[in-house]
Amino acid sequence: MRIDRPVLQVALDFENLSRALLAAREAVEGGADWVEAGTPLIKSEGLDAVRELKKAFPGHRIVADMKVMDTGAFEVEIAAKAGADLVTVLGAADDDTIAEAVRGGELYGAEIVVDLLNVPDPIARSKRAAELGAAAVCWHVGIDMQMQARTPFERLGELAKASPVPVAVAGGLTSETVADATRAGAEILIVGGAITKSPDIVGATRAIKRAIERRTAEPSDGFRRYAGDEIRSAFLKVSSPNVTDAMQRQGAMHGLVPHLASPTVRIAGPAVTVVSRDGDWAKPVEAIDRAGPGDVIVIDAGGGTTAVWGELASWSAHGRRVAAVVVDGAIRDVDAILELGFPAFSRHVSPNAGEPKGHGEIGVEVVVGGQRVRPGDWIVGDASGVVVVPRERAQEIANRALDVLEHENRVREEIRRGSTLGSVQKLERWERVG
Repeated sequence: MRIDRPVLQVALDFENLSRALLAAREAVEGGADWVEAGTPLIKSEGLDAVRELKKAFPGHRIVADMKVMDTGAFEVEIAAKAGADLVTVLGAADDDTIAEAVRGGELYGAEIVVDLLNVPDPIARSKRAAELGAAAVCWHVGIDMQMQARTPFERLGELAKASPVPVAVAGGLTSETVADATRAGAEILIVGGAITKSPDIVGATRAIKRAIERRTAEPSDGFRRYAGDEIRSAFLKVSSPNVTDAMQRQGAMHGLVPHLASPTVRIAGPAVTVVSRDGDWAKPVEAIDRAGPGDVIVIDAGGGTTAVWGELASWSAHGRRVAAVVVDGAIRDVDAILELGFPAFSRHVSPNAGEPKGHGEIGVEVVVGGQRVRPGDWIVGDASGVVVVPRERAQEIANRALDVLEHENRVREEIRRGSTLGSVQKLERWERVG
C-alpha cells in the first residue's frame, strides 16, 4: 500500500444503516478520504452496509472493519464481493488466518489491514504481518479502553518508525489530537465519535482534516476523555440520566426529591457517609467537620420523617465548601436552604427536628434511596435525581456518561432536522422478539 499523504478514515460505528449513510455523506462532504463500515454496523446490518456504502461513495475506498479472527480467506472474500477495498484482520489471529486473508484479498481485490488491538508486542506483530502480506497495520485503543482515559500515543511513534508497512491509528482521536498522531508517523487517521457524534459532522470533519494537513491542533469543545483530578469536571458536564445510562440503568437513588436553587444546578463529589436514627441530627452535623471541599454528605436516616438537617447545618456545610447533602430521611428550612443555594436532596420535608442524641456512625457503608453507598463513592445529582457511582469505576463511568451525552447530541440534531426519536432509533425493528 502506497500512501502519498495522510488519510482521514471515518469510522461508522452505528447500529442503523440509515444513520450511518447520513453521517457518511456529511463526513465525505467535509473531506473524509476513506469510509469505514464499523464492526457494530456490520454486525447489525450485515455486509449490506458495505454494499450500500460502495454504491453511495464509488470514488472512495471502503473499509470493512470485520476484525477477522478465523476463516480468513472466506470472510475477506465475502467482504470484498460486497465492495470492500480493505478488510481488517485481528493481529491476535493465527499467522495462517492472516496469510489466508491476504490470499483471499489478492483473489478478490481487497487489501488487508492487521488490527493490533491488545497485541502484547505490536512492533514484532507488525513486522510479521508485513511478511505475511498485510498492506497496513492499525494501532488501536478500543472504546472500552478509552473509557479508562487510555490513548494510542504512548507507543505510536516507536511503532511507526519500526513498521515495514503504513500504520493506521484509532483510539478517540479528535481535532486536538490527530496532529500529534500525524507527527508521530501515522499515515491513516481513523476517527469515529469526534465526527459521527458531532451535531455538525461537516464542520467537525473539516476541522480534523485541517489539523491533519497542517499538523497543528484545532480547538474542540468535546470528545476528550478525563482522568485523575479531572473526574469531577467530567461528571459536572453530564446529567444524572447520562450517568445511569452509562451504568446500564443502575445506581439511581429512588424516592429522593431535589431541592435546588436552579434547575440547571449539578453536583458531583465523593461521599462522606453517615448513618443515624430518625430525628437524631448529631452525626449528620459532626460529619460536616469531617467533610472537605467538594464532598457530598450522604445520610442514612432510615427514611424517617423527623428532620436531621436544616438551615444552620447547610450554612456550616456551605462554609466548608461541601458540594451537597443527600438525606434518606427528612430535612427542614427548605426556603432558607434554597435561598442559600446549597444543594440538598431528601426523602421528606418536615418542620420537626429531633434531638442530637449521637446515635450512629460516620464513614461506614450506608443504604440511601435503595443504593449501597461507601465512603468515597461518587455522588452525582441534578434536577432529575441522584446517582451513586462505585469509586473504583468513577473514571470509567464519567467517560462513558460523556459518551452517552455525545451520542444524544447527535440524535438531538437529527430530530431538530425533522426526524423523530422513534424513526432515528428504528424502535420497531429493535423491539425484543418473543
